[in-house]
Amino acid sequence: MKFSEVKEVGIPGVVPPQNKCEDINCPFHGTLRVRGMVDEGILVKYRAKNMGVVEREYLFYNSKYKRYEKRRSKIHAHIPPCLDVKEGDKVIIGETRQLAKSVSFVVVGKR
Repeated sequence: MKFSEVKEVGIPGVVPPQNKCEDINCPFHGTLRVRGMVDEGILVKYRAKNMGVVEREYLFYNSKYKRYEKRRSKIHAHIPPCLDVKEGDKVIIGETRQLAKSVSFVVVGKR
């Protein structure tokens, strides 16, 4: 497969970017496959090269008080250079194979 070809990720609502990149770990232009969990969050930090921190909010049921509470978690994600995202953007992340010690997700699009 050439790097110039653009492939579909398989997630509804995600369109491939117009920019092209030579990143092997890009789900659109490289060989990285997206499988498993797909989630949505806010890009909090984008300071490292091709890596950022995505914060997601979810509801947790507290059985003692019989009500829900909001919780947050931070996930490290790889950001392909072909995507134009910056801090504060709402992004979609997908689970992949482990890319680094703490990176198992990749950003596939912007909401």
